[in-house]
Amino acid sequence: MRIAILLYPGFTSLDAIGPFEMISHLPGAETLFVAKETGPVRNDQGNLAVVADRTLAEVPRPDIVIVPGTGEWEPVLRDEELLDWLRTADAATTWTTSVCTGSLLLAAAGLLGGRRATTHWLAMDRLKELGAEPTGERVVFDGKYVTAAGVSSGIDMALHLLGRIAGDTVAQTVQLMTEYDPRPPYDSGSPEKAPAEIVARMRGEAHAPTPGRDQT
Repeated sequence: MRIAILLYPGFTSLDAIGPFEMISHLPGAETLFVAKETGPVRNDQGNLAVVADRTLAEVPRPDIVIVPGTGEWEPVLRDEELLDWLRTADAATTWTTSVCTGSLLLAAAGLLGGRRATTHWLAMDRLKELGAEPTGERVVFDGKYVTAAGVSSGIDMALHLLGRIAGDTVAQTVQLMTEYDPRPPYDSGSPEKAPAEIVARMRGEAHAPTPGRDQT
């Protein structure tokens, strides 16, 4: 089984690395980072690079695709080379997945029309504009399409996939060995729980002419 994690300039680091850390333990799987060109690809903060092993052309028919999000999504949604690769890859995948605003790329490629999907809470309206049916759930399955909400939810998505593909025991073993047992010091992980003034400020920044880079 071949797993392709898509990279492009400005991707959000944890969107790619979180699922990678989990799904790469799938027995018999080959996990590859793919991009237009091989070599380092910088994240949205410009301070971390992940190396792409293969070009998009070298991995046209992966079994699983994982698409990370970005805080600056509009330019990526117009990248026809990425969108064409997603359409081609999707024709052969068993699972087509995304984390955070990565679902906007799937929707822009025409893959989520009329399907239930999720994304970062600040991008729900954009997801709807692109033809999907947004839901506030953390991980959403609709057929072979699996979308995860903001950044950290990619870890949950990958564990769900591990369970579906390899069984509960494998998924539980990976969860144990990574000691994924979150106990955050704050309960502000969704707009329904976070202080209203923080939610309002983030919404304001998201609609400012120059979006903040932490909006994925």
